[in-house]
Amino acid sequence: MDASIVKRLNDRVYDKRKNAAKELEEQVKVFVKTDPDKINAIIGQLSKDFAYAVHKPDARNGGLIGLAATAIALGQQELAQHLDDIIHPVLACFGDQDAQVRYYASESLFNIAKVARGEILRYFNEIFDVLCKLSADSDVSVKSGADLLDRLIKDIVHDNASSYISIIPMDPEGDYKRATQATYTSNGETLQFQPQQNARAFSLPKFIPLLMERINTIDPFTRVFLVSWITTLNAVPDLELVSYLPAFLGGLLNFLGDSHTDVRVITQSALDLLLHEIRRISEIQKLVEQNMAQSSNANSDDEGDEKNVNDDSLLKHNGELYIPGQDVRLDYPKILEILISHIDASDAKIQIVVLNWLESLLEISPMSFIPYLSKLLSVILLTMANNDNSTLKQNSKDFNSALMELIKDLGEAEEKRLNYSSTINQLTSHFLNENEETKMAVLDWLKMLYQKSPEQLLTRGDELFTVLLKALSDSNEQVIHKDLQLLSEVSHSSDDKSFSYIMVNLLDLYKKDQRLLETRGNFILRKLCISLDPVRVYQTLGNALENEKDITFASIIIQILNNNLITAPELSPLRRKLRKNDDNWVLFTSLFKAWCHNAPATLALCLWAQAYELAYAVLQIFVEFEITVNTLVQIDVLVQLLESPVFTRVRLQLLEPENHPYLYKCLYGILMVLPQSSAFSTLKNRLNSVNVITSFPQVGQERLDDTSSLKSTHHWDDLLNKFSKVQQLKEDQVLENATSINNVKNLPKYDVSTPSVELRTPTADTDQSLSTPKPKDLKSAVRKISGRSFVLKGFGGDR
Repeated sequence: MDASIVKRLNDRVYDKRKNAAKELEEQVKVFVKTDPDKINAIIGQLSKDFAYAVHKPDARNGGLIGLAATAIALGQQELAQHLDDIIHPVLACFGDQDAQVRYYASESLFNIAKVARGEILRYFNEIFDVLCKLSADSDVSVKSGADLLDRLIKDIVHDNASSYISIIPMDPEGDYKRATQATYTSNGETLQFQPQQNARAFSLPKFIPLLMERINTIDPFTRVFLVSWITTLNAVPDLELVSYLPAFLGGLLNFLGDSHTDVRVITQSALDLLLHEIRRISEIQKLVEQNMAQSSNANSDDEGDEKNVNDDSLLKHNGELYIPGQDVRLDYPKILEILISHIDASDAKIQIVVLNWLESLLEISPMSFIPYLSKLLSVILLTMANNDNSTLKQNSKDFNSALMELIKDLGEAEEKRLNYSSTINQLTSHFLNENEETKMAVLDWLKMLYQKSPEQLLTRGDELFTVLLKALSDSNEQVIHKDLQLLSEVSHSSDDKSFSYIMVNLLDLYKKDQRLLETRGNFILRKLCISLDPVRVYQTLGNALENEKDITFASIIIQILNNNLITAPELSPLRRKLRKNDDNWVLFTSLFKAWCHNAPATLALCLWAQAYELAYAVLQIFVEFEITVNTLVQIDVLVQLLESPVFTRVRLQLLEPENHPYLYKCLYGILMVLPQSSAFSTLKNRLNSVNVITSFPQVGQERLDDTSSLKSTHHWDDLLNKFSKVQQLKEDQVLENATSINNVKNLPKYDVSTPSVELRTPTADTDQSLSTPKPKDLKSAVRKISGRSFVLKGFGGDR
């Protein structure tokens, strides 16, 4: 360059530098035609002596304006040859600490890009990196200049990115390899992300790693800059940025949690556009598949000419019909992984957007969700428990319902991809959640999975039954109802071993949770009898209770079971079988052995089964042991039941004393056991009303009880021995508790006015005294002991 130009380019005054640049521009225009080699010398001088003069800001400013003037003078065609030498010195000036240098660098690059147009895309990554840093610059003027440059680059990218091919010979083979290195696996196939078939100046595969690096920024200005560029690239025709969505989707979702409103708004808009693009591509691909199927059918029927697709959106590509977007490959599994990882974010805004995406993708690619079912449930069931955000809660419910419908309608081929084990584990773990809606959803899922594939749940029977039984202790009635429905369905299909496991664990649960036994014990048992075969339920419970060590607990359970056996409408099939116990001797004996834990219940069982001789024998053994107030109250209840419609047959048989002598003996024996109370009067009046018609049969006149279904051939001695042993164990346990030092209570202080205190067993201490009871108090005691205090909603026969 001339010495005068060099001097003025180093001047501190902008106008002098500008004039020098104009002169330089004219000289370069001349050199283009006369001496092209001198242009390289000028560019080298501007770079070395000016642009790279780190500690000379005026020189750098002069070099920047000089390089821009040179680029303008060269024009687009010639500039392409020298662009590599011109642009790097300019890019180096963006790192200067002087804000004025950075501003002039923006101005210089703006002028260079304006001339170069598509050729500038060869250096897009470097320019993008510089603009990304300038977006967070502290100087206002620098940010203003960078904004103008950013707009120009966006215009160039929008117009040229998908089509511009550089006029400079490049390394097509090397660039092609670099552009097609990004791969992913889908269904065992390795596919390539948008391979570039020509040496385009802009390479999206080369840009994505830079975007992935920058997307983790926390600066709000940089975030806005990145989102704006994602929106710009997504709008470029045929560029198909959405095929690289997994590279930056996670970063965009994090932007939604930014404290700045403008960042959240622009990010939400960008995500909506990307989701719309996914829907568009999905519809195009479905259309292409339909067209291919129609074309195949038409060719097979020799009707191809009549069924050719006529659509303006179809283009000819290599002799075949082609729609832009039909060959785009979207990595749905990777997208789902990113969405699932963000659905449990602390920010509800992110969660709502993620759920919206999941619902949309469930419609677009439902089969992609199958391998991720357990992961989805692990977070969806938790978001359903969110009571702070109603929108999030409702969206979670909607997505959960849609996901359940998908799994419910799976075919056999798709069902093989479903991991039942991890899914069931995930569901059962959420029973620990305190939220009622989460538990209800878990039960709905388990019920659906059981109906779809019973064997998958039955293979995990013990673990599943344990969880379902624990859920019976829940405080919510709807949870209890659903849990019982599922437990009944699973139990119905289970074998005897699994069914016995359920009943034994149910008894253990009652034993451990006294409150559950008192509040819902009767309800649960009746519900199971409604849903299952009551004969199977009672026989299994009887076998489990026969050898129960805790006699008090066994007595309580037998009392509940006996009251239901006599009064519950749903147990009528079992009552009919017991009435014909010649054919059901095994059933009767299994119940009798369990009923031995409760003497009044054993009497009721024998009376109902019309085993009057056995009932009388039981009564004779029964009176040999101490009779507690609790026992008397239960006998009182038995007398009331004898007056109920269910024992009408027994009352009618009182008219045939010659055929049923032991019925009379048993009833008179009960009358002798009872103290003179309302129950005593009731039974006495009943027996006296019959004595008017017939007299009590004499011993010598007794004959075989013809209507008794149980014959002596059934070895009653074994049953009576069993009853006697159980009663002896019960009395021994009461005596042991009474003499234990831990149960000794302080004696009351004796006073002349103090009435005498009757010494009773601890069991009797807890019972209400039967001496001169008030009718109202006795009635409440009867209801409490007999299990009538268990409120059963929905059962009309419970009176």
